[in-house]
Amino acid sequence: MTTPVCTSASNAATALAPASAAAGTHTFPYPSFSSYVKARQPVLLRTARSLTANPSDAEDLLQTALTKTYVAWERIEDHRALDGYVRRALLNTRTSQWRKRKVDEFACDELPEPEPVAAGDDPAERQALHDAMWRAITKLPARQRAMVVLRYYEDLSEAQTAEVLGVSVGTVKSAVSRALGKLREDPELGIVR
Repeated sequence: MTTPVCTSASNAATALAPASAAAGTHTFPYPSFSSYVKARQPVLLRTARSLTANPSDAEDLLQTALTKTYVAWERIEDHRALDGYVRRALLNTRTSQWRKRKVDEFACDELPEPEPVAAGDDPAERQALHDAMWRAITKLPARQRAMVVLRYYEDLSEAQTAEVLGVSVGTVKSAVSRALGKLREDPELGIVR
């Protein structure tokens, strides 16, 4: 099965045009399809991107689903439900692609072992520390929590944090200092010290 090739999903309507489009006259048998694609393409592309890991694959997936929709355009009775129809076509197409993929298995004498992870670079420990830090931050009062997040997670300066929150720079400094003191005393974060 071959599908029309175009550089992006936004060109799907152009790729589906009849041969008269090549002659210079763009007449679609279904002008409402063309306007639908132009209006809903960004939303449908987001859906396609959530189904695939690669943005290019998402565009191809959307183009295939729009091709199927175009073929069935006359049979679709309720055009208010077009998004649902296209989403179902996206899902069915992705499922078919997944089922058809070829999985190669190779027998070998030795099992490949993963590279040893450095002691301080264990992903599980990093995630546990990250989770413990967020739990400790959520225990802070709302104002201190906002300042810590803006200052350290959003990487704003003290002046920028003060401007965002509408307070003085001194207030940011003192509140952040108190918040960091509370975080240092948190028993869950004691393992880091």
